[in-house]
Amino acid sequence: MSLDRRQFLRVNAAAFAGVRSAVAGAPSVSDPVSFFLISDTHVLARETATEKLDERSEAVCHRLVETLNRLPGTELPEAAGGGVVQTPRGVIHAGDCIDTGDKSNVEMQKTEWAGFADIFGLKGGDGRLRYPVYEVHGNHDSPRGDRHAVQQIISRNPDRPGVQNLSESGLHYSWDWGNVHFVNLGIVVGEVAQASRRRRYAPRGSLPFLISDLETQVGTSGRPVILTHHIDLLRYSQTLPVDDKKAMGMEWDPEDVRGYYEAIRPYNIAAILYGHTHGRNVYRWDGTSMAARNGIPVFNVDNSSHFGGVQQAFFYFELSAERLRVREYQTRDGWQTGSWAPQIW
Repeated sequence: MSLDRRQFLRVNAAAFAGVRSAVAGAPSVSDPVSFFLISDTHVLARETATEKLDERSEAVCHRLVETLNRLPGTELPEAAGGGVVQTPRGVIHAGDCIDTGDKSNVEMQKTEWAGFADIFGLKGGDGRLRYPVYEVHGNHDSPRGDRHAVQQIISRNPDRPGVQNLSESGLHYSWDWGNVHFVNLGIVVGEVAQASRRRRYAPRGSLPFLISDLETQVGTSGRPVILTHHIDLLRYSQTLPVDDKKAMGMEWDPEDVRGYYEAIRPYNIAAILYGHTHGRNVYRWDGTSMAARNGIPVFNVDNSSHFGGVQQAFFYFELSAERLRVREYQTRDGWQTGSWAPQIW
């Protein structure tokens, strides 16, 4: 069974099997690659004055960014592994940037995206956030990948710091931090060619892009790879339903999930990151619907600044040639205060 919010799985150096500092650009112990992972910020506009942000949403997002900005250079408690929070290369956002992209009010979507861009920026320092941001879209941004938020992501991608490969649609992209290769894959990963049925959430060619990107950007190097998408894995890592209509109603087509696993299995996948569930879950994935003893490390991050609640969280990652270390920073009062979870993965 999958792990709940109070359980954890320690990720060990096996995630970096085959990685050697002799590889050009490999991060050393003294030069780790660090970053934050957030998700489900759900920036919300007002319903009656759609040109303005909802006050609750604006306030909690501002406090989240203030927290992200102030943590680098601070000490980690011994219960969270000790050490000092390093300056991050950037912030990865696992989707649901805005709240109403799955609804019909375009004016609200435009206000929400403008608010997202103002709060989180793009390159670091052009918004309230000091670091570059690397977002994917979720179901609240656009289930079919064709609404305002997705159009804005596409327009931002050519200017995003370090991006070296863009999909044909311009939506999916990859970059390197040190010797680690990152690929952002949108809402879900698909489609496999053998299944022609309609998907509930449009993958917009993320699987063909991933296959091509890994072949050309990683190849047989053994470099660690980190993948981000929005929707969770285990619920859809199942036997394909006999009825096409059932598969079409699922958030992620199980045949696409199977194709995703087969595409990444030959590579050194250091971590898969996603959001969506509004809860923390850390486990290993072997392509099946149960958390595995051995497999790819998976990190499901909690919602990070949803206007509808006060319990939020995000992850802090440090990667070196020897190991991957992950901690969670959490709040129970909407980022008025926060603390490190007494765990390390």
